Amino acid sequence: MTAVTGNRPLSLPFPLPHRAWSVAAVAFVTIIGAAAFTSLPGLLIDPLHEEFAWSRGSIGFAVSVNLALYGITAPFAAALMDRFGIRRVVAVALTVIATGSALTTVMTAAWQLVLYWGVLVGLGSGSMALAFAATVTNRWFTARRGLVTGILTAAGASGQLVFLPLLSWLIEAHGWRPAAITVALSALAVVPFVLLLLRDHPADVGLAPYGATEAVPKPPPVPGAARRALTVLSRAARTGPFWLLAGTFAICGASTNGLIKTHFVPAAHDHGMPITAAASLLAVIGVFDVIGTIASGWFTDRFDARRLLAVYYALRGISLLFLPMLLAPSVELPMIFFIVFYGLDWVATVPPTIALCREHYGDDSAIVFGWVLASHQVGAAVVAFVGGVARDVFGSYDVVFLASGALCAAAALMALVLTRPPVPVAEAPTPAPVGERAAKAG
Repeated sequence: MTAVTGNRPLSLPFPLPHRAWSVAAVAFVTIIGAAAFTSLPGLLIDPLHEEFAWSRGSIGFAVSVNLALYGITAPFAAALMDRFGIRRVVAVALTVIATGSALTTVMTAAWQLVLYWGVLVGLGSGSMALAFAATVTNRWFTARRGLVTGILTAAGASGQLVFLPLLSWLIEAHGWRPAAITVALSALAVVPFVLLLLRDHPADVGLAPYGATEAVPKPPPVPGAARRALTVLSRAARTGPFWLLAGTFAICGASTNGLIKTHFVPAAHDHGMPITAAASLLAVIGVFDVIGTIASGWFTDRFDARRLLAVYYALRGISLLFLPMLLAPSVELPMIFFIVFYGLDWVATVPPTIALCREHYGDDSAIVFGWVLASHQVGAAVVAFVGGVARDVFGSYDVVFLASGALCAAAALMALVLTRPPVPVAEAPTPAPVGERAAKAG
């Protein structure tokens, strides 16, 4: 490998890594920085309830709006990235997130929480959703796609590991407002990395995607982002695999972001566990989530994605059925076992789901996955709201944990129902006329 300095090539003693890996690294850091806003909602329920006397149901509604918009925005964001480029869309999204998070510090009514955190942060976070990771992977890699998807998916868990203990400490020591400002500053801090280091396509730097033998020309900007997102949805919605993938991913969102990320901390606090201890357990989930998601990406490159999904959902459902029995004032060994077990499974479903979207929908797979992700967030939004209402009505979260475990069993069955797309049959060569064959034989 040589590098050029002036007019003279400079020999390097080691080969430089493909530029795709540096783009993936920037995307990883970006998702880590943006993970602060996904770490905060579960920590806000009790402080907002105590300060404003808002019901947990009304606070959960704001979180549900955030989660729903996060999902609904994703497919349009993927189309916008095709139109305006990854850098512009992500930079604007991070700025919107920072604005919404900062405005929450001056709110005085519950509708403002819905507007600032639900709408603004929801729209911004939707543009930073997993469709971003899918777009980067699809454009820059033809080999190791499962592994890269797992790594970028794990970035959110890494951010959770960084921010959850910090934000929970800020809330206990200084109140929830400094935590909201921290989220805003974290989002803004990532913007320069995106603008300076991220690139939209390998053709921008004269390279082929990693693993490709030939350069791929950069596609022209695709006008009508909204129309394209809806057109892709219309085509995909006519196929059975789309609804199975959307259904399983809705249950995935319900049993992770909607349930554990939103309600685990207040549920543990109901049993006497300090908020910092409960938040630290969520952070530990993030540690094992990184391991589990990267491993899932490696498995996805080697095994049937349908069977992987079935195993992941079945194991998650079993763990949730045991959770109500494990909540206690202190952290005991069975709870640690749950955290490790559940953490390995947290978003392990993402790499095989993206792989199945790619397998069934080809070039439209990033937008199709955006719609599948929308179902993920709608499922999360429903449980975020229903969980708060259930706590107000029943005085505990047990019924929500048990119902989510049963839903995961249904998702495992749905994954097994998925079929492989038909393999195109190569056309057989047309046989030559009998006389011609005889002449060649002679």
